[in-house]
Amino acid sequence: MPGTLRFITCGSVDDGKSTLIGRLLFESKQIFDDQLTALEKDSMRYGTQGTSVDLALLVDGLQAEREQGITIDVAYRFFATTQRRFVVADTPGHEEYTRNMATGASTADLAVLLVDAKKGLMTQTRRHSRIVAMLGVRHVVLAVNKMDLVGWDEGIFSRIRDEYRLLADELGFATVHAIPVSAIEGSNVMKPGADSPWYDGPALLEYLENIDVTDTRDEISFRMPVQWVNRPDQDFRGYCGRIASGRVRRGDRVRIAPGGLDAHIRSIVVWQGEIEEAVQGDSVTLCLDDEVDVSRGDVIASALDPVELSDQFEAKVICLSGHHLVPGRPYILRMHACQSGVTVTGIKHRIDVNSGAHLAAKTLELNDMGVVNLSTSTPVPFEPYARSRILGSFILIDRMSNETVGAGMIDFALRRASNIHWQGLDVDKAARAGLKYQKPRCLWLTGLSGSGKSTIANLLEKRFFALGRHTYILDGDNVRHGLNRDLGFTEADRVENIRRVAEVARLMVDAGLIVIVSFLSPFRSERDFARSLFAPGEFIEIFVDAPLDECERRDTKGLYAKARRGELKHFTGIDSPYEPPESPEIRLDTLAGSPEDCIGSILDVVGDGRAD
Repeated sequence: MPGTLRFITCGSVDDGKSTLIGRLLFESKQIFDDQLTALEKDSMRYGTQGTSVDLALLVDGLQAEREQGITIDVAYRFFATTQRRFVVADTPGHEEYTRNMATGASTADLAVLLVDAKKGLMTQTRRHSRIVAMLGVRHVVLAVNKMDLVGWDEGIFSRIRDEYRLLADELGFATVHAIPVSAIEGSNVMKPGADSPWYDGPALLEYLENIDVTDTRDEISFRMPVQWVNRPDQDFRGYCGRIASGRVRRGDRVRIAPGGLDAHIRSIVVWQGEIEEAVQGDSVTLCLDDEVDVSRGDVIASALDPVELSDQFEAKVICLSGHHLVPGRPYILRMHACQSGVTVTGIKHRIDVNSGAHLAAKTLELNDMGVVNLSTSTPVPFEPYARSRILGSFILIDRMSNETVGAGMIDFALRRASNIHWQGLDVDKAARAGLKYQKPRCLWLTGLSGSGKSTIANLLEKRFFALGRHTYILDGDNVRHGLNRDLGFTEADRVENIRRVAEVARLMVDAGLIVIVSFLSPFRSERDFARSLFAPGEFIEIFVDAPLDECERRDTKGLYAKARRGELKHFTGIDSPYEPPESPEIRLDTLAGSPEDCIGSILDVVGDGRAD
């Protein structure tokens, strides 16, 4: 019997995806009597087929789906025949739920793409085709549905089939097979129908039962991401995971990534006991003959063909969140069992999912697809997605909200990741600071425009200068005249503005200076990124707190008034948000105290800057 086939149904709105799956479930006798009774009742209440049973309700499980007659979430269903087992994902057709469709395609071997015979190829048909191709689905069935509504016209079917083949050739699918069907009547779904004597191919189910979806690309050697280190007692240490590719035998030499140490397989343990060999898809516990360091997220791989390791990647990304994917903003990357900090260092282009064109973009918005460069905080073991879905796919998580903002596929590692190394220097930060007899720090002042940041920063530097300290001020306005003159005030540009300044401040602290940063820096995630660049205790966040109305009253430049009139776009506090610090080291109330009082409050916390 062929292996289990995981497939997805996709296409435009109302093409009949849920009805088709309902027909497969119904005709393959996968519905119990109580489910059929409930279906008949639901059909009377929510159905769209009059007095007939509405098979789409078998998979449209959400209340909103039944009321609106649409698919919103991904619905997974299992069924089996005497020939094969199937797992099918019914995915939504609406554009706003594209991310849900991508979720279903990420684990599919084949896509059943439905097209309404009356409408022909739609925008979503092209969109979904590009997404499934990007996600590595290599086999497509073009199900031209609702043929009963066009009188089973062979010419209409042939036109749609030929038009789609032009798109399929561009996307490079391994197989494409077109079938005329009527999901509502069942013709050509389970068995050939008499309505289309001009079609001599198999019915949909027969085709799905027999298609070979075995990947013909080069097989990857053994790889297993470690999900758990099993240490029930002092006498046993095993590394648990599911084999992503290849096979492993007792005695094989393996290499641990990212550690790079080699060992041999002492035993392979499963729930029944020890076995001699395990293959792709098996969940096993591996015991090694040497006490090497192995942790969750590491990858155990063949020593003869080690897994790749890098911290710089080019990848395709689908944005899954209403929050834009912004270059320079720090995220969390999760791939297989590995987790790392990551930054989108650049968006190379956005992909027009309708035409495939490459479009310039500074951010990626909800449902956008693009090609980006990524930089992880530590090297991570991976394989390109084209070789391994498990080791080449990842998600991006917002550090503040824990929301999944993107899903991606690694294309390749950037060459500079392996060519650039950190150069050790004999004169370090401690030596430079010792020469100045001071403790280097970054004093980061944040607050609304008009809160008094620049005034306080200037007075603070004068006080340190009088004490003989070596300082430098990075002021938001001043930096935009040079280093950041190419940046505007969009969210993406604000993020890059802070990233550059944070990196410069880090270098200045490494030089032994006391750096005073006076930047509006409205987003917590960017301030947290800046903090992450410094050693504990080196970064002092100072919230210069003043109400918006007071900042507007102090505004001698009239910026707030221009923003209120709509003459200044993306002005913080008016049409762009400011996220105040939740737990700053210092909070300065500029309504209650004078600038001199604020300087005293700062020095009470940080001291006079002298080395301990």
